Amino acid sequence: MQAAVAAGHPATVEAGIEVLSEGGSAADAAVAASLASCVAETVMTGLLGGGHGIYFDVLTGQARNLDCFVAVPGLGGERRDVELLELEIPFGTELVHYAVGIASCGVPGLPAGLGVLHAEHGRLPWPRLVEPALRLAREGVDFPPAHASCLAMLAPVMTMNEGARIYSPGGELLEAGGRLEQPGLVRALELVAEEGPRSLYEGALGSSLLELMDERGGLVTQEDLQRYEATWSEPVEAAYAGTCFLTREGLSGVPAAISRVPPLRGLAPAERALALTRTLDGTAVAGHTTNLTVADAEGNACVLTTSLGLGSGDFVPALDLHLNSMLGETDLIRGRLEPGERMESMMAPSVAFDGEGLALAAGAAGGTRLRGALVQVVAGILDERLEPEAAVTKPRLHPAAGVVHLEPGFEPEVSAALEEAGYEVRAWPSLHHYFGGVSVVGRAGSAGDPRRSGGAQALAPG
Repeated sequence: MQAAVAAGHPATVEAGIEVLSEGGSAADAAVAASLASCVAETVMTGLLGGGHGIYFDVLTGQARNLDCFVAVPGLGGERRDVELLELEIPFGTELVHYAVGIASCGVPGLPAGLGVLHAEHGRLPWPRLVEPALRLAREGVDFPPAHASCLAMLAPVMTMNEGARIYSPGGELLEAGGRLEQPGLVRALELVAEEGPRSLYEGALGSSLLELMDERGGLVTQEDLQRYEATWSEPVEAAYAGTCFLTREGLSGVPAAISRVPPLRGLAPAERALALTRTLDGTAVAGHTTNLTVADAEGNACVLTTSLGLGSGDFVPALDLHLNSMLGETDLIRGRLEPGERMESMMAPSVAFDGEGLALAAGAAGGTRLRGALVQVVAGILDERLEPEAAVTKPRLHPAAGVVHLEPGFEPEVSAALEEAGYEVRAWPSLHHYFGGVSVVGRAGSAGDPRRSGGAQALAPG
């Protein structure tokens, strides 16, 4: 595949391309792009969040999953009950329940994950990978329409405490086309460059986070930070459309879903919609996540999905770092939470191989719509033979509790067929980030999702 980057913001894409152009590996570009996303996409992600990735090393022919998701806090501390702030956030036509506050913050894993990715697969010096993000923090970054739409929904959380200065400067909520200014991130990223990714676990960033925990009653302890490690594991394998599809299980449901998708090529629009609806299932809870996908000139590939959850509404003073809210994400909690354990996740970064080698690298954001978004795009490329951009922009559907949500662009007979099959149909007026955000690099090109104001770029030859 051609070397390329696809991600949730043009600035994120440019950071990855900049590093690829200097001879960086897919891992280097993913690290630089992810750090840039922690400046450009802070409505969706941040340095104090967590994520999952997959990395394909062309020399060994091995693909491995990377787990840098958040861990349950409380190691070395007293177990105590905490109160979270309960909120209802309008999400399209739905009111979605959330719980936020300092005690909703889990142990961040993203910096550790980026460090491991660089240590095992990187080529360029670590400080060089921080430079694009630092530049964005110093200069500010354009605020795109999809992020502005998301901010308008999340304003009650994003403008809590220190967030008001960032997201509603002068008392007016930041709008599309505005400039996102986060001057505190300059110092935060300088520490990341100087002390390395372990700054959060053993250095100045960690000390600042723990001070905030002590001040506001959070649960993350020094032992939590010191003992946190990102880990590698074997991906789950599924056969699909003549390829070997590698991904992760967890709460994603992607391996089972992709295995159940019947052949779609050649089906009439109504038959296709019914087949997808019967394959996909899930609830309609919102997720605020971002994804990036990188392939380098040698054939290595990296997909990385990261998130803060909704965000706790607390920011590390003077550093403009928003805390994650994973302990308040009820869809991720399965049973009793034990300190030190990883929280569950729906993330499913994926790669697919055919007889010629790597055919596709893709991932998606979007909480419980993540699975459906990823499956529909992958099916479009591998089965229906669409180019990546066409597959990503194609209208999507999402079935939930007897209701099928439809983006505009489906043929009229689709709604009639779904209703005849017993589903309630809810038509949306425009493409919306409710339907997930996919970034993909394939043999026929690359694409970022317009629903998240994403973009993609190939590395210029030579």
